[in-house]
Amino acid sequence: MNLLYANDRRGQYPQSWYAATATPLERFEPLRGAQTADVCVIGGGYTGLSAALHLAQAGRKVVLLEAQRVGFGASGRNGGQLGTGQRVEQDALEKLVGQTHATQLWHMGLEAVQLVKDLIAKHDIDCHLKPGVAWTASDKSDLNNLHDYAAFLQKRYGYDQIETLDHAALQSVCPSPDYTGGILDRGAAHLHPLNFALGLAQAARDAGVVIHEGSAVHHIDQGTRVKVATDAGHVTADHVILGCNGYMGGLNRKVAARVMPINNFIVATEPLGERVKDVLPRDVAVADSRFVVNYFRLSHDGRLLFGGGESYGYKFPKDIAAKVRKPMSVIFPQLADVKVDYAWGGTLAITMRRLPYMARVAPNILSASGYSGHGVGTATHAGKLMAQALIGDGDGFDAMAAIPSQRFPGGPAMRTPLLTLAMSWYALRDRLGV
Repeated sequence: MNLLYANDRRGQYPQSWYAATATPLERFEPLRGAQTADVCVIGGGYTGLSAALHLAQAGRKVVLLEAQRVGFGASGRNGGQLGTGQRVEQDALEKLVGQTHATQLWHMGLEAVQLVKDLIAKHDIDCHLKPGVAWTASDKSDLNNLHDYAAFLQKRYGYDQIETLDHAALQSVCPSPDYTGGILDRGAAHLHPLNFALGLAQAARDAGVVIHEGSAVHHIDQGTRVKVATDAGHVTADHVILGCNGYMGGLNRKVAARVMPINNFIVATEPLGERVKDVLPRDVAVADSRFVVNYFRLSHDGRLLFGGGESYGYKFPKDIAAKVRKPMSVIFPQLADVKVDYAWGGTLAITMRRLPYMARVAPNILSASGYSGHGVGTATHAGKLMAQALIGDGDGFDAMAAIPSQRFPGGPAMRTPLLTLAMSWYALRDRLGV
């Protein structure tokens, strides 16, 4: 199944609230004929756009190929949360890679957040950036873990941007009967993800990047000079960057063995008006501590954007709104009668360790993907790290590539059914509260 077209029409963004409110960007023409470049970037999401932008600013000739539209995939559909650190907590990272490497990864996580903020400011990207992401707990054990983690970050890393919230304090942030407390990270942020992607594309174009949409890559011939082929043309380049994430398909088997696409779903309610105070009186983003995470925030026009609901096949469900309403009704039973104006799905990618997989898959081919729901900052940063590696400063990329990776058991044929069993078990645990 080709996930580029399994759930979406060619050359069109999904019918999401993001697409409906995005700042339009003129369509880029498909690749036709032969072109040459210093670097060919495959994928027009945060990873590819950031890599292309930073390479062009360093004087490289860059051609970027996107199968659909820039920002078409997870970069234009996600929950818009810009989280600090890495996807995995720092104490777990220390056990995995040691304190020295974990400390380097922590600072790189902070750099990722600052990079996004700097790019938005430098290129005047209108994506409604706002501070604050809260993590919530539904039981005492989860709450203790969150508060302990906040204390750990303060003591070990000097991170003082987290506010601990008891039940009363959490209710002033998010008055849900399901939550017992949590933490609020003031250093994190949230934004309009598609507008951020489109802003990166415009900045890359203005820096000299040649962008081709509607140009799906079907083959890569490796060698001293790499040939990247589409149906209507090809690019010959000294280097290639793979920024395909959940849409890698069969372009590279090494990446496909370690990075797996999954689907997630979001709804946008009707504008809530005065009911906003009953949902999010403080305009911060929220994610909870369930294994199958619920995440939500307010749009700039006063809607609740709520993501949740698990699905383990690659086809989107027929009624996405009904699927997302189930977890939303648990968190906000007071919204049982609210109208859903938009409902959409998206394909992201995960790894076994929930940490990005970055690798030199050939001497002149770099890849970064598998952000596991932490991609707004991490993917943008990964693009910059790959650009720096090609320019001659590979320290950051090598630090990320040194994170131990695991292949999904069973290979491409069995990874999906095996993950389905595991995810179904954890989803059941969420529902049972164990």
